[in-house]
Formats: sequence, structure tokens, C-alpha cells
Amino acid sequence: MPTVELQRRQVVVIGAGPSGAIAAALLKRNGHDVLMIERQHFPRFSIGESLLSHCLDFVEEAGMLEAVNAAGFQLKNGAAFAWGERYSAFDFGDTFSHGKPTTFQVQRADFDKLLADQAALQGVEVRYGEAIVGVDFDLPKPQLEVLREDGSQYRVEANFVLDASGYGRVLPRLLDLEAPSNFPVRQAVFTHIEDHIDSPAFEREKILITTHPIHRDIWFWTIPFSNGRCSVGVVAAAEHFEGRMENLDECLRGFIAETPSLSGVLKNAVWDTPARTIGGYSANVKTLHGPGFALLGNAAEFLDPVFSSGVTIAMRSASMAAGVLHRQLQGESVDWQTEFAEPLKRGVDTFRCYVEGWYAGTFQDVIYHPDSSPDIRRMISAILAGYAWDERNPFVAEPKRRLRVLSEICAKEAT
Repeated sequence: MPTVELQRRQVVVIGAGPSGAIAAALLKRNGHDVLMIERQHFPRFSIGESLLSHCLDFVEEAGMLEAVNAAGFQLKNGAAFAWGERYSAFDFGDTFSHGKPTTFQVQRADFDKLLADQAALQGVEVRYGEAIVGVDFDLPKPQLEVLREDGSQYRVEANFVLDASGYGRVLPRLLDLEAPSNFPVRQAVFTHIEDHIDSPAFEREKILITTHPIHRDIWFWTIPFSNGRCSVGVVAAAEHFEGRMENLDECLRGFIAETPSLSGVLKNAVWDTPARTIGGYSANVKTLHGPGFALLGNAAEFLDPVFSSGVTIAMRSASMAAGVLHRQLQGESVDWQTEFAEPLKRGVDTFRCYVEGWYAGTFQDVIYHPDSSPDIRRMISAILAGYAWDERNPFVAEPKRRLRVLSEICAKEAT
């Protein structure tokens, strides 16, 4: 048998998406040797186009903000919600956390390539078209088995491995770390359109979340881009799709036709791209870290797309992991559980509370309440902007209790 080449690197990052690019750049900026391995070639399609303000804090930390600002992406200043005649908009420039007032709505193919290219410009080696097909974490240092597109293989030994493989979930699969999500199975059907929106009430600077007029657990996203196109999708429990999935385009447009406020906004749209679907996307793992590895972003846990929290959680995990790993590589004693997993989970659990509240209807009661307190709206707006780790915010520090009490008040006032 031929001898398999063994390479040695300090850090290997699996996946060149946002969490991988941010983590790799941060480590490189601290003087570490970083190799990033990506199975696909960029640019490549990815869903999740509406960024939260907190994302730009990590883009800035990684030295990429100037490039992102110059890329011509659609400016985003908040989030809007529509349900029948009800409309509620939140401004990211008016939040409890006083974070960044704006962010962007991006076509992820372009955005992800930009971040990966920025990491490469900072000295990170990026290898595309290579897949991790085997791992061995029982050795003194972890080794990864890598398959090139030409069929050849090599092994790479690393001091540490960060898994930023997103839905690919490389280490959870190979190390048997998968755990069931406690979220119900939901499905999304989506596409990109030439939107031709001419409604004066529609704000291109905001993501529009629309609740189905009858089924409150069905909702739509409308995410405008700067080039006159939109990402449009519907999300619902699997049973709502029964009998509809044979033709995805008809499925999506059928749901929209049932929702007059949204069908009016999209009445001039050119449906020029075949719809896609993704289902059962909620995921979890048994642990976020182990000897020689840590899991970032969607490789660890994905909740739900409703508040666009996925990229924010991914980037936050990248920043936190890069900070802990930098100290470890310098010889410091670190505790990945208390310094990475537990603080990351606190923010994820905050998002989880509001996602669960959305589908239960309690958070929708708050969102759509016509006379909510300005101070409370600022606290909610901070969470919608991504600042789910700011425990000075009462709705972050005690999300379940605060949401329960507030939703009960909103329900009483509505009767």
C-alpha cells in the first residue's frame, strides 16, 4: 500500500463559511498557523441571508468590516413583522444594548466568499474541494483524513481542530456526537426572485416576517437584496406540507397566495429560480468540545431560521473559541466548558426561548401588540439585533419569566 502523506499544522478549521473564516482570521491575527479545509468551491449557494447587527461586531474583530462595508450589500436597519392588517417594525438603531445600528442582507454565495477571501488575504491557507473522511482523536495529536477531488488522500495532524462545517456536521457525524433536537420537525421551501416590489409601505432596509393569516405557526421571510432580488421562503411544521411537495414552486406560491398581505407585496415578482427545500434542520450535539476539538455554529446546534440567529451564533462561537484556543496554544490552562460552552449556550438558550414563544404564539402576541412600551420594545429589539448575550437586558437575563409575564399582559389587553 502506498504511504499516505502526513502534514502537520497548528490549527485546522473544517469549513470556510462565516464561522470558519472568522475563527481562522482571528487565530491568524494572533500569530497562529491555520489551515482551513472546505469541501465545496466558493462561491456556492447557502441559505440564511439576513444578518443581525451583532454579526458585524465579529466581522470588525476579524479585520473584515471595511471589505464588507464596501461590497454593496443591502443595508438592513431592523426587522418588520406583518400579520393580516397588523404591522410592527423594530429599529436596530434604537435598542437596549446600543449595538451596531445597521447590518446587511446578503446573498450568501458572495458574502461567504468575501469572508473566506479576507481570511486568505490575512494569511490563512484555504483548500477548497477537499473533504474530511476520517478522524482519529485517540492519538497524542488529532489527525484528519482528507480526500482530494482527484481521489488522492493525505492526513493532517493538528494541535487543535475547529469544526465550522455547518449543516455538514463533520465531527458530530464522525465522532458520534449527534443528539436529537427537542424542536418539532419543520420544513422550509424557498427561492430567490426578481421582486419588482413597488409598495410604498415595504422597507427594503428590513427583513419582513409575515405570519400566515390562519395558521400562526406558518410564517414567511422576505429578504430584499441590493440588486432588486429577494429571498422568499415559507416555514411550517411538516404536516402543513402534506400533498404540496410534488412541485416546490407551486407549494411556495400556494402558501403565499393564502396570505394577502404578502401576495400583494410580491404581485409583480418574476419567479425565475426553482424553489428548494430543507427539512428537519434543527440539530443538537452531546458536547460542544472535547480533547483537541470544538464545534462552531451550525456544526453544533441549529435552532430555527425565524429570527436569523444562525449566522450570529456561528460568528459568536467562532470569536469565543478563537479566544480560548489562542490562550491554550500559548500554554495557558483553559476550561472549554466554563469559558466557551456554557456562556455560548446562555445566548443560544435566549434565542431558543423566543423561537419557542414564536411558535407557541406568546411572542407573536408581544410582537404584534399595538401599544407596547417603548422601553420593552428596545429590549426586544436588542435581542432581534442579535444581542442575546447582554445579560443587562432583563429579557436576556430572565427570558422565560419575562416573556411569560409580558405575553399574559398582552393577551389580557387584547380581550
